[in-house]
Amino acid sequence: MKVAFYAPMKSPDHPVPSGDRRMARLFLRALEMTGADVQVASHLRSFDKSGDAAAQRLLRDKALREADNLIAAYSQQPETKPDLFFTYHVYHKAPDWIGPKIADALDIPYYIAEASHAPKQQNGPWQLGYDAAEHAIRAAGRVLHMTRLDGACLEPLMSSPSRLVHFPPFIEPTPMAADLPQAANWVRDAGGSETRKNLLAVGMMRDGDKFNSYKQLAEVLPHLSGSDWQLLIVGDGPRRPDVEALFAPFTEQVIFLGERSEADLVSLYEYADLYIWPACGEAFGMAFLEAGRAGLPAVSCQIRGVPDVVADGVSGILVAAGDVSNMAAAADRLLADPALLADFSGRARQFVSKERSLKAAAVRLASYMKQDIK
Repeated sequence: MKVAFYAPMKSPDHPVPSGDRRMARLFLRALEMTGADVQVASHLRSFDKSGDAAAQRLLRDKALREADNLIAAYSQQPETKPDLFFTYHVYHKAPDWIGPKIADALDIPYYIAEASHAPKQQNGPWQLGYDAAEHAIRAAGRVLHMTRLDGACLEPLMSSPSRLVHFPPFIEPTPMAADLPQAANWVRDAGGSETRKNLLAVGMMRDGDKFNSYKQLAEVLPHLSGSDWQLLIVGDGPRRPDVEALFAPFTEQVIFLGERSEADLVSLYEYADLYIWPACGEAFGMAFLEAGRAGLPAVSCQIRGVPDVVADGVSGILVAAGDVSNMAAAADRLLADPALLADFSGRARQFVSKERSLKAAAVRLASYMKQDIK
């Protein structure tokens, strides 16, 4: 079985790391684990950040030429013809002009993973991209939506309910970690205590949703009980001075650890007692899955895709968006009860292992592909 893979937002081979590139690579790996021969069909990026209609027309024309060239190449070398065209991440700023054309020409199934549809963008500056994304979504035999919020917006475009599949975010197995005692050393070296309970937050320090999350997190701290806790913050970026200023009233209890490698993060997830992050405006947040993978329960908000990566009452506790006092109360409840915290820890690890793992995603993909590929 051959699968042609395309990520119009950002190719899995793009040199700049991002959450989008990471998920594209995860879908590639999941497809390979089904036993398929997966090839990246195109590296063409259709992303238009500014809403420039002329730029969108140029991207469309370039993409359609690319599709024509691929169709010709598959005709000349039939042994390379894919049995499925799989596109990751389609929306009005990064539509897919290639996949639908190729799938139609070759008469093969067309899948989209992480599609989103925003009716408020109709007749806006991304009109061309909006129309193309809607066309692709309507043309897809399977649309895998990663959050329930996206699913609700996509449902009106589906001719058949079976075409719309809730396919939550998933994560790779735990990478090689640094020695766990190192996390304690990093905390001590940064001025932290070895006896306090550790809350952990991970996020880049930049404008927009990330800064808003830090601002809200700083508002949680005055509501926490006692003083036997400390907040470990991992991240860096242009707004770091402003983030540090937000937490100035708690200088002795907020420890800045800077940007850390993936292996370092694994060590910190294992070391901490509780993950806490408001996730303002975030699509879902892979850090929640990283934490759960390590058995670290989370406290966050019922917002956007967070309920798809944190099972409320199972792998963590979710409160209403912006409810800083209840975020603090949830953290207090877990930190004050070691047995309850240990119970959440075990369930968080099990939730990610059984329901949000790369292996589980591959099994699900294989079942859909078996149904759809001739």
